[in-house]
Amino acid sequence: MIDLTHLMKKTFVILFVSFPFILLAQNVDIELLKHINLNRNKDFDGFFRALTHTAGPVAFSIPLLLLGFSFVKKLKSLKQKSFYLIFSVLTAVIITTVLKHTINRPRPFETYSFIEKVTSGGSPSFPSGHTTDAFVIASALSIAFPRWYVIVPSFLWATAIAYSRMGLGVHYPVDVLFGILIGSGSAILWYFIRKKQLIKE
Repeated sequence: MIDLTHLMKKTFVILFVSFPFILLAQNVDIELLKHINLNRNKDFDGFFRALTHTAGPVAFSIPLLLLGFSFVKKLKSLKQKSFYLIFSVLTAVIITTVLKHTINRPRPFETYSFIEKVTSGGSPSFPSGHTTDAFVIASALSIAFPRWYVIVPSFLWATAIAYSRMGLGVHYPVDVLFGILIGSGSAILWYFIRKKQLIKE
């Protein structure tokens, strides 16, 4: 089995340690966003607009569907994994919501007129809620079901969501980075809290 939790833990620590230095580099933040946003292939705007809005529905629906299936089929292992997914997602959402309204960072298109806003973005910018949703469910699914055919599609999808938030002009790179940290970190946290209940396959 892939030791995914150890790899994710190391990645989380590296990103967390480097975050203050990235946050201080506001010029780097906006310049990187400017490059991504203004040099995107606009032919894919429609695709990324549709994709970006799958984050929340996927993050909430998969745990509930798995939980319902576990009750119907009386699968104890799947029920424990479903609760793990639910706790991870709810934790990530709560942390993100609190940070958004505490820090209250304006969206990049509100501050910089040259940023092209291509999709909706109403709440405060920091951190990216869509990225958080995508990475918490991708991380939790990969930990609960450590198979390549779960891990690879999950993280490809989550990475595309993260890119879309910048390409569509609604989040800074730091917003997205912290969304990755919160999402992955919540999944790792609940793994260690509930690992005794998670029955190994």
